[in-house]
Amino acid sequence: MTNIAICAPATPITREQQAALEELIAAEYPALRVTFHEQCFAQAGHFAGDDLLRLTALLDCANDPAFDVVWFAKGGYGSNRIAEAAVRQMNASARAKTYVGFSDCGYLLAALYRAGIGQSVHGHMPVSARSEGGREAIRRVLNWLGGDTSGVEPSLDGTTPAAAFNLITLAMITGTPLMPDLSGHVLMVEEVSEYLYSVDRLFFHLAGTLPRLAGLRLGAVTDVPDNYVDFGQNEEDIARFWCARAGIPYLGRALIGHNSANRVVPFGLASPPVRT
Repeated sequence: MTNIAICAPATPITREQQAALEELIAAEYPALRVTFHEQCFAQAGHFAGDDLLRLTALLDCANDPAFDVVWFAKGGYGSNRIAEAAVRQMNASARAKTYVGFSDCGYLLAALYRAGIGQSVHGHMPVSARSEGGREAIRRVLNWLGGDTSGVEPSLDGTTPAAAFNLITLAMITGTPLMPDLSGHVLMVEEVSEYLYSVDRLFFHLAGTLPRLAGLRLGAVTDVPDNYVDFGQNEEDIARFWCARAGIPYLGRALIGHNSANRVVPFGLASPPVRT
């Protein structure tokens, strides 16, 4: 039995979203058990409870030896506010766990990866369990936890370390104490709901701050707002331009993003955990 703890380091989820995930797991994954921390449903303005409540819930899940996996319930914004404090207070049990999320929760994945705590994994989150496309993406995570690698981003070859981030999240991490050393990694980035000029601006920042990478792959760039004037380059043109400027090999596209095609990307060189 694999025990999964779910907390919300950024924004809250609903009881309906909880029920949808529990029903999926009960029907299809009898070897998995999920426990939602009550904090997932708290609300303090934008956040799933204030910073202290979100930090406490994360530590409850991470430091409890009864759990094998900590799965972040939802992104939004807010995990950066607790990430440094969280990694400082994690114990030996926390170091043996798998941590799954993406989007805003990339702040936590980065901090954990930098600190060498557990296994950081880019993957879909419980908030999406009410749609069929969301369930498909969630199944990839659950299958990976059981040892099935069919839902992993297909470009991963097991010989080069990898990491995956939302573009704006990664740009905000660079130059901070959360930033891991990505030297020699294949870096995958995706974005949602940003103007193309903003995507270009984020690549400008990253081109001047990233270490020497093995290469970059571009995931989906979705829900791009219409600007009053066409930017003149699409997202791949932008990625190619800034990779060339920075001397980073551009390796093509990746199946990651804020959509149902989102694939699993374990950070570093990782095999799926196999538990009984």
